[in-house]
Amino acid sequence: MAAAGTNGADPTGGTHESVSVGRKRSHAESLLPIKPMKEHVLPITPPLKKPEEEVEEEVEEEELDDEDEERKLKRQRVRTREYFAELEKKMTICKPAPFDYDEEAIREREACNYSQKITLEMARAGKAPRAVRVYADGIYDLFHQGHARQLMQAKNLFPNVYLIVGVNSDAMTHERKGRTVMTEDERYEAVRHCRYVDEVITACPWTLDDEFLEKHKIDFVAHDDIPYTTGSATDVYAHIKARGMFVSTERTEGVSTSDVVSRIVKDYDVYVRRNLARGYSAKELNVSYINEKKYRLQNKIDDLKKKGKEMFEDIEGKRTDLIMKWEEKSREFIDAFLMLFGRDGRLTQYLTEKKDSVMMALSPPSSPKAGSQSSEDCSSPPAKTSRFDFSGRAGASLVDDDYSDDDDEEPESH
Repeated sequence: MAAAGTNGADPTGGTHESVSVGRKRSHAESLLPIKPMKEHVLPITPPLKKPEEEVEEEVEEEELDDEDEERKLKRQRVRTREYFAELEKKMTICKPAPFDYDEEAIREREACNYSQKITLEMARAGKAPRAVRVYADGIYDLFHQGHARQLMQAKNLFPNVYLIVGVNSDAMTHERKGRTVMTEDERYEAVRHCRYVDEVITACPWTLDDEFLEKHKIDFVAHDDIPYTTGSATDVYAHIKARGMFVSTERTEGVSTSDVVSRIVKDYDVYVRRNLARGYSAKELNVSYINEKKYRLQNKIDDLKKKGKEMFEDIEGKRTDLIMKWEEKSREFIDAFLMLFGRDGRLTQYLTEKKDSVMMALSPPSSPKAGSQSSEDCSSPPAKTSRFDFSGRAGASLVDDDYSDDDDEEPESH
């Protein structure tokens, strides 16, 4: 049996050689028959077919997803364009506006589709297919807040405005209106550094014609409503108004270049003296020799007055400080005086304590009289005195010791 067990034979006729175990079988286990294991195969179910309605719904959902993605892309493109448009506007604030002959202005003008005409209603409603090109012109001498406010109004006429500003030349201005304080180059630079301006046209014409409007692709012209005649009977902007291209702005009252010049002319002497004090020569100010000396003398007098006023103010300040210090010291002095000589002061307390001794020192007792002394002697016996005490009977001793001849001569009278 041991041999049979060793060889792996089964007494029932079965074999178990093909079975591998993880441990060594015992002798009893080797006698038991091993049943073959059955293979368990999972059944494979065929895929379920989706109904046609569900398939159509999925297709529609996919199409909707595609449409949503397209819409998202379109929105992203619009936002990108708006971002770059805002960035371009901000860039104009960080640098001066270009001139009409600069490359940046030319590129902007060529990109504008002027065949798309923009009406006033479209521009105000914000439905313009492109930027609205607005034109404003002027001399802009001594550029002030009135000029800046006019350009700000022109820039804000419509939602999307490209502001073009024309500046007249010196020759045109001197011929039509008069002399200017600033040169044309100075006026050009003053305007192009205004934050509302997108482009500057130098030496612009006095009257706008169709050729000029088409060349610069101008949609609207901005100016105040007051007819601008400059000596002639017709308004310079009459034909612009007739074409419906005129947009009005408000004029700033109380400030203009003429007002500024009037202030300077009114206080001419003050400004001449001001510039002489700042180092300008009489030749630069076109002042004669006598007037120069007069203005310089007036400046010296004003300087002396100013220094005298400052000195008096300084003395006044020192006097105020001295009075304040004296008041403080006087308070301390009064407090010390009252502490010493007041009703409850130290001296009063001292005098009260030393009243008897002080009174004895100030008023000593008076010497006794003779009559009073004799009466006292008669009423009371004399006190016993010592041998050398003469205070008791001073008067009697003087009488007793009187050795005159009056007593010896009394009998002779009888």
